[in-house]
Amino acid sequence: MRSTAQNNPRTELKFVYSENNTLSIIFQNNELLLGVVGEFNNNLKELERITKTNIYSRGNSILVKSDQIKNDLIKNAIQFLTDQFLNNGTIEKKDIISSVNKFMIDEKINSSEKKIEYIIKTPKKSIIPRSEKQKKYVRALKESEIIISAGPAGTGKTFLAVAIALTMLLDKKIERIILSRPAVEAGERLGFLPGDMREKVDPYLRPLYDSLYDLLDFEKIQKKIEVGDIEIAPLAFMRGRTLKNSFAILDEAQNATDTQIKMFLTRIGENSKIVINGDPSQIDLPNKSLSGLNRSKELLGHLKEISVVDFDHTDVVRNPLVSKIVKAYSDQKTD
Repeated sequence: MRSTAQNNPRTELKFVYSENNTLSIIFQNNELLLGVVGEFNNNLKELERITKTNIYSRGNSILVKSDQIKNDLIKNAIQFLTDQFLNNGTIEKKDIISSVNKFMIDEKINSSEKKIEYIIKTPKKSIIPRSEKQKKYVRALKESEIIISAGPAGTGKTFLAVAIALTMLLDKKIERIILSRPAVEAGERLGFLPGDMREKVDPYLRPLYDSLYDLLDFEKIQKKIEVGDIEIAPLAFMRGRTLKNSFAILDEAQNATDTQIKMFLTRIGENSKIVINGDPSQIDLPNKSLSGLNRSKELLGHLKEISVVDFDHTDVVRNPLVSKIVKAYSDQKTD
């Protein structure tokens, strides 16, 4: 029997290919093995279900017996899940799904330097783009001055932008993060709501808070908000300002008019980035034609300083059912 072995010192994995098309993935660390296979081997069972491959856990090894393509697929998936567990100490169902996405299959595992440039390391977790579009988006967030992204909910538009902004703030590459949304449709009619201004707008800005709390401790986020390092405000508050040394994100931009998006974009100052995010299928304006998101893409997409990224249902990284729901509604519109 002829076998080949490959060692990876970073993850303490050894891959052994045997002549009978059996792949053995040997773990040097049993605690790491338990984390990857999951309680009652649930992670392996889910991986089996998705790939339609028989996978076994024997001692300190994971065994796969299939053709070369499937063996390599499982090898890449286990490597991805191992990295995920080492980075975050946990593996979720969505990680298992991501581990067999096409972009992971095509990725050469030994080209770690290429992969590292896309990893976003925040104090609470490391974030790895889960599709080619997300990788393109992360690259644009790092390299471009203005980024316009459009696509369905759950594709990571806001979360990835907030993650990049937070890392830049913590690395002192910028002085302030500004997160904004149109509040109560594009007209931002807040007067009828009870409470002071913060109490009026907080419900509409809650998703932005949630993204921050997922990346940094609650107390630290609150402190940065108190001192002004992080500002969360409705779109109307942006008028007349110049944003210097800042990373500004406009979320739910499909509910901003052409004039409002122009106003937000022209706030950009020295050493600043502006991100415009939205879902054209969820316009809440009384007159949907007033939405300025698609028009901003058409008018500005040719400028080299501006990146445009369009997501679709295949990029959804929430519950897999979300992708199916988005596709079903999208298909209905094209019928």
